[in-house]
Amino acid sequence: MTGSTRGPNDPRRRERILDAALDVIAEHGAIKVTFRKIAEAAGVPLGSLTYYFDDMQHLLTDAFTRLAETVSTRYGALLEAARTRQEAEEAVVEIICGKVWGTDRNLLLSYELYAFATRNPEVRAVMRSWMQASRDSLARHFDPLTARALDALVEGFSIHNSFDPRPTDREEVAAVVRAVVDRHH
Repeated sequence: MTGSTRGPNDPRRRERILDAALDVIAEHGAIKVTFRKIAEAAGVPLGSLTYYFDDMQHLLTDAFTRLAETVSTRYGALLEAARTRQEAEEAVVEIICGKVWGTDRNLLLSYELYAFATRNPEVRAVMRSWMQASRDSLARHFDPLTARALDALVEGFSIHNSFDPRPTDREEVAAVVRAVVDRHH
């Protein structure tokens, strides 16, 4: 293939493959992902997938890790920027109501991650690591139980609001966050 490079000569290829894998997962679901679909979406030869990934499990684990790191970085940055407890509460509201997921696609991918992790120990470890990173970010400002409760609130509101014809608005979310924080202080 003219102009095609392999391996180390194309340092972004691995990342392109992972991004394409996430696109394919978002479109078809993790259960229907194939090397062929990913190669087509990435615009790379089929053989280059096996150059980087031993099997589909390895590829999906790395793709879901990429998703988790992307969202976790945004989540952590909002909380790290907070200087007071009130700012931390506002950051939690922003995580729930803003675009911490980046896109609806990433939220959809998180559902795929949850479902896939229930049957795959390696991916379950990715999920646990993501949850721990979220709680660690919250623990900068809140005690461990409050951090855990707020993390569950973020997940729950994000999921519910994506399906609800009348999503909980920012003021209502802020009132619930405040109630959780006040309950534990």
